[in-house]
Amino acid sequence: MFRKTVLLLLLSLSLSASADEFTLGADIGWCTEYESKGYKLFNYNGEEREATALMKEMGMNAVRLRVWVDPKAHGNWCNAADVLTKALRAKALGMDVMIDFHYSDWWADPAKQNIPAAWEKMSFKKMCKALAAHTIEVLSLLKENGINVKWVQVGNETRNGMLWSVEMDPITGWEKKDEKGNTILTHSMGHIDHHPKQYAGFITAGYDAVKSVYPNAIVIVHLDNGFDNAMFNYNLDIVKENGGKWDMIGMSLYPYWAIEAGREPNAKTTIVDCMKNIRLVSKKYNCDVMITETGFEVDEKRPYVMQEGRE
Repeated sequence: MFRKTVLLLLLSLSLSASADEFTLGADIGWCTEYESKGYKLFNYNGEEREATALMKEMGMNAVRLRVWVDPKAHGNWCNAADVLTKALRAKALGMDVMIDFHYSDWWADPAKQNIPAAWEKMSFKKMCKALAAHTIEVLSLLKENGINVKWVQVGNETRNGMLWSVEMDPITGWEKKDEKGNTILTHSMGHIDHHPKQYAGFITAGYDAVKSVYPNAIVIVHLDNGFDNAMFNYNLDIVKENGGKWDMIGMSLYPYWAIEAGREPNAKTTIVDCMKNIRLVSKKYNCDVMITETGFEVDEKRPYVMQEGRE
């Protein structure tokens, strides 16, 4: 049984006039790591299943796989070879594949977008080249092995930009926070507030690299807090005004944490606000939108929290 974890789903919510596709999938980037630790998964009949096969059995038709640049300090999970292993499983089951580039050696999210160790001393231009080379290397490996990548995220939850670093706690392995809960910036290379042109430049470098390997892949700019229209406008306007390119907007939406943070009053309002935001940004930027992350808190000690999430 998994404790204190999140069920992550991806589902296509394309709202263009021509949209006729529905995709239901899951982010199962953790599956090989958990297998190595002895975790087992079972279907509703109690029959053991490999994670990808279980998702397929449950009616899903896509998987989302994160990529880290050099995660040797974290068991080398989600490096290029590990991503290939999982992508081949999806291919064998006829499932579509989304690749989620974090452009970091470990987790990247709105609180941190830590520059990979090997890139830390690079100039902006060299970092763009490194980003492109990493993107091409990973995607080329997948293509050489017959993987048809359908979507590619160039960055993960880049609300505050990408490729900027914060102080990390050597004991916990997570970011340090000040008394107000804010992280402490140490390198602002691609931070949206400090270097907006460089943030947009990284998006463009990723976009062009993807298209050089998979011309038909759908390139996604991925932001969190799908209910926050003002933030999406701010971020995407900056990317667009500075020459950034994308094909689709990706959103994360976690009602439980939006409520916990005091950003939204309840789950229903969170979802309604997100649906409104989807329509607004789809029309404004003339592109489709996908919910690439959503889920609810899993806490066996508070079953009512899980029930609220299911509802």
